[in-house]
Amino acid sequence: MVFTAFLHCGEEPAISGPGGSGTIFFSGCNLKCLYCQNYEFSQLKKGKPTSPEGLAKIMLGLQKDGADNINLVTPTHFLPQILGALSLAIKGGLTIPIVYNTSGYEKKKVIEQLAGIIDIYLTDLRYLNPALAKKYSSAQDYPQVACESIKEMYRQCPDPEWDADMLKKGLIIRHLALPGYLQESKNILTWIKENTPKALPSVLSQYQPYFKANDFPEINRRLSKAEYTEIKKLVEELEIDGGWMQEYNSREDLAGVHFKPDSK
Repeated sequence: MVFTAFLHCGEEPAISGPGGSGTIFFSGCNLKCLYCQNYEFSQLKKGKPTSPEGLAKIMLGLQKDGADNINLVTPTHFLPQILGALSLAIKGGLTIPIVYNTSGYEKKKVIEQLAGIIDIYLTDLRYLNPALAKKYSSAQDYPQVACESIKEMYRQCPDPEWDADMLKKGLIIRHLALPGYLQESKNILTWIKENTPKALPSVLSQYQPYFKANDFPEINRRLSKAEYTEIKKLVEELEIDGGWMQEYNSREDLAGVHFKPDSK
């Protein structure tokens, strides 16, 4: 099931590039974040059935249109079909890097099987606190599972490989800062620094209370400027470089804005 596919220019600069990232958004997700901005297709599963042959055609079409890479968003639950489509696309002339864009809620043994297939891992690290993971994403084991899988991604891609400003191989770890949970963000950034020092961190400040977040008063707001400033200060103190810190911006011209729901 595919919701949409297009040249996405709102991802990290190292994968968007001048041509845009050839992003394919799959319907469904193996994590159930109650604040998901893409819930219409990640949880309500809007989309269209697509065959492996059809998916291969989409990939080749994106490459023809100038995509810098093929960006597979929440691909895990369709992985056998996607790998079949990749095989067809490569036989048809696909040569650009493959990005595995995931929530981080992955079994280590699945990531192990992707060695040599995936060029760039683009993973979230949302929580280290199991109670928060259970409360907001119905996945108490998320911290353990995500940390194990991220370490395997790092084992496969320990050193970023570049072609000018474009990433050709490597690991990007995204962290979406949640309002009211500054310490959790600090713990996560410290974990990244200690366990995956050459990975490229991407700290996101774009959180908005979408989907069911308004049922939880403590996260029914944007990140404050003071919270953003504290996180930015920590990034500087940890001497985290080579990644990205999203600018604090009250507007919605952020990654994912293409999928802003009709109503919250």
